[in-house]
Amino acid sequence: MADFQQNGLITTLHRLGRPDRPALEEELVALAKARPLGLILPVLASDLQGPVFLRMLEELSGAGYLGEVVVSLGRAGKKDLALAHRLLSGLPQTWLILNNDGRALQRLINELVQAGLAVGTDGKGRAVWLALGLMLARGHSRVVAVQDCDVVDYDRLLLGRLVYPLLNPELGFGFAKGYYPRFTHRLYGRVTRLYVAPLLLALERLLGPLPLLEFLRGFRYALAGEVALDLELARGWGFSADWGLEMAMLAEAWRHLGPRRVCQVDLAEGYEHKHQAISQDDPHKGLARMTTDITLCLLRELALGGVEISQGLKRSLSAAYPRLAEDFMAAYAADTAINGLVYDWREETLAVQVFARGLARGFEQFLEDGRRPLPLCPWRQVLSAIPDFGSRLIKAVEEDNP
Repeated sequence: MADFQQNGLITTLHRLGRPDRPALEEELVALAKARPLGLILPVLASDLQGPVFLRMLEELSGAGYLGEVVVSLGRAGKKDLALAHRLLSGLPQTWLILNNDGRALQRLINELVQAGLAVGTDGKGRAVWLALGLMLARGHSRVVAVQDCDVVDYDRLLLGRLVYPLLNPELGFGFAKGYYPRFTHRLYGRVTRLYVAPLLLALERLLGPLPLLEFLRGFRYALAGEVALDLELARGWGFSADWGLEMAMLAEAWRHLGPRRVCQVDLAEGYEHKHQAISQDDPHKGLARMTTDITLCLLRELALGGVEISQGLKRSLSAAYPRLAEDFMAAYAADTAINGLVYDWREETLAVQVFARGLARGFEQFLEDGRRPLPLCPWRQVLSAIPDFGSRLIKAVEEDNP
């Protein structure tokens, strides 16, 4: 039986049976006339190579409801920029390349720093934030989606299902989060399964019922990179520059919309993309760094809600998290057994140990003066401080794309 249960604060839009692609896309084309759609693709130059990104562009070329594509390109040299132009040249939609390392763009970022505005550090969060600023300046889209660019089996139906709740005004949603199963012969999504889920549960048990924690626990895949939001709402949102981006966006959705205007959408039967290394020997890379960034973001949001972040809470959480993670591992082991999948207890246990160290690092960094994570400055604040920044951003993007 297809799953259609609604079990929490957040409306879940399930995948019930085989989607009728032609009917859905026909409706999306009609809806997009009143609510034009833009898409942000944060991509590293290394991900331009090979068939994965090319497949994604081929799929998107058939999305008649998509009007604007912004590729926010990072770590790119001249050859990478030229390759990106060649790959995008086949898209029928309006497209732009925002070169995150471009000289003109870097001058503008330095100007924001000098004005005392938070711009974070280089990373996916800032790449998405800059692309949002560009779309706001252009004024062509009303709804914007963000999708990862390393999806091996990408299908534009993912985009169509993700944006439908926002393009259809009768549904009343301002933010949609995608979710999907990640497995092959084994389970993936380790940070979501073995860190975020038990961590949120541990916090709820230690701190008591908090609305934000209940909201976050309602998401089936809190770290999914696929989201859609009303572009005008994004004008007042703060973002995290690092791997805390997804959690920060959920917190902003809670703060500005509340649960009634937020939904999560079942996007696909399967979803295969790049798997990050655990990086047990280097806390500045891979999943080790990701857990630290997520911890910093989560602690900041709790502090903004009035929770005292103390050494006592750190000690209690450091004891509670690993124990709950063990319970989650036992549940996943049973799930894989009945489905004939592989479950590697040793590797899962190692992941929990690395994540526990990331939890401790995140606490210590938060408690040290001057190292609390600041969100990227909301675009409303940027444009208030520098009214012509939007037009200058457009010119900088053009200058960095000869």
